[in-house]
Amino acid sequence: MIKRLQQKFVAIVAVSLFIVELLIIGGINIFNIRSIDSDYDKVMNMLVENDGMIPDFPRRDDGFKPDKKMSGDQNRMNDRNFNEETKYQTRYFIVYYSSNGNVSGVNTGHIAAVDSQRAVEYAAQALESGDEKGSIDIYKYSVNNTDKGKMVIFLDARSGSENKKRFLLISAVVAAAGYLLTCLLVIIFSKRAVRPVVDSIEKQRRFITDAGHEIKTPLAIISANTEVIEMTTEESEWTKSIKNQVTRLDGLVKELLRLSKMEEDDVKLVFTEFDASQTVSDAVQSFEALAKTNGKNISTDIADGVIISGDRSAVSQLVGILVENAVKYADDGSDITVSFKKSSSGRHAHLSVSNKCSDPPKDTEKLFDRFYRDDSSRSRDGSGPGGYGIGLSIARAVMNAHKGKITCKAEENTVTFTAVFKSV
Repeated sequence: MIKRLQQKFVAIVAVSLFIVELLIIGGINIFNIRSIDSDYDKVMNMLVENDGMIPDFPRRDDGFKPDKKMSGDQNRMNDRNFNEETKYQTRYFIVYYSSNGNVSGVNTGHIAAVDSQRAVEYAAQALESGDEKGSIDIYKYSVNNTDKGKMVIFLDARSGSENKKRFLLISAVVAAAGYLLTCLLVIIFSKRAVRPVVDSIEKQRRFITDAGHEIKTPLAIISANTEVIEMTTEESEWTKSIKNQVTRLDGLVKELLRLSKMEEDDVKLVFTEFDASQTVSDAVQSFEALAKTNGKNISTDIADGVIISGDRSAVSQLVGILVENAVKYADDGSDITVSFKKSSSGRHAHLSVSNKCSDPPKDTEKLFDRFYRDDSSRSRDGSGPGGYGIGLSIARAVMNAHKGKITCKAEENTVTFTAVFKSV
């Protein structure tokens, strides 16, 4: 149980950290991509405003100081991405179209990788797409309407593309390294993190164990004294009541100790591959007489030869708990159905125990809590069906030990417990 708690703590931290890092890395990369694309849009707008030319920016070492009140091209002097080198660093080409749709000019003087013929081909692709902005190969383009016709501007975006990839790679590597390092530290310090909870569980288990052993002595004395009273006088309803309650309390103590040991992995289950079909059948058969005595009938649908890996005794105990629970709470004269078969995939074995119940439990998950009673009429004074209220807790502990799952559904006046094992 402590190991499962530690593993769950590490898993929660690891998943939470992964989500946070994914959001952070994704956010900064989206911001970086939009920032680079925004710079390209600014350059294209500048080219449109200046008829395909980048204006000369004054050199700042000549005493020029940007002014926030400037407008137009002058206002771009305030932008950190535009300076006196922008004109020589930007690689672009432009294709001009007249109002009748014919190519009226090509400007490839600011790029070496594309000639005029290739530039016209790129422009034709851009116009065929019907989009005002987009990308073709390594070039971003913008289709603009002017007084003379159309102007299709292409910018060489290879540097921006490389910057995006490089930034993504670096950020991903840094994030992965930080994630692995953090997970390693969490694993190392997880024992210290769960130590208060472990101490609390240890104290609770020690209390249950010590109290259980302490209670056994007075119970033995009470039982012995009751027998002496019956020998000296005679058996009465009072001595019967005392003996019944002693037996009940003794059984409760044993069940509590068994549950405590099982939850703390003190019970070493012996896992082997065995015929679970036969085990389930034998366990159910032992309750048929009890069911008939209570006016109920048990019907079975157990597939032959279902093999699972587990502890045969623990699985038998689990079946007994579920069937006994069904016998106790099923409506008078109703049937109890026990089913055990493989799933459609063949990887799991499903055990289900169903019974009719005119007053089904409202919160089925709480049924697995210790001492939980959904119906107050099911009292401990003997007027109800009896039981200690911890049998289903033991059933869940058995399934946890087998790394399986047990659930309960209550619908249409039918209560069904389902336990899922891994089959062989």
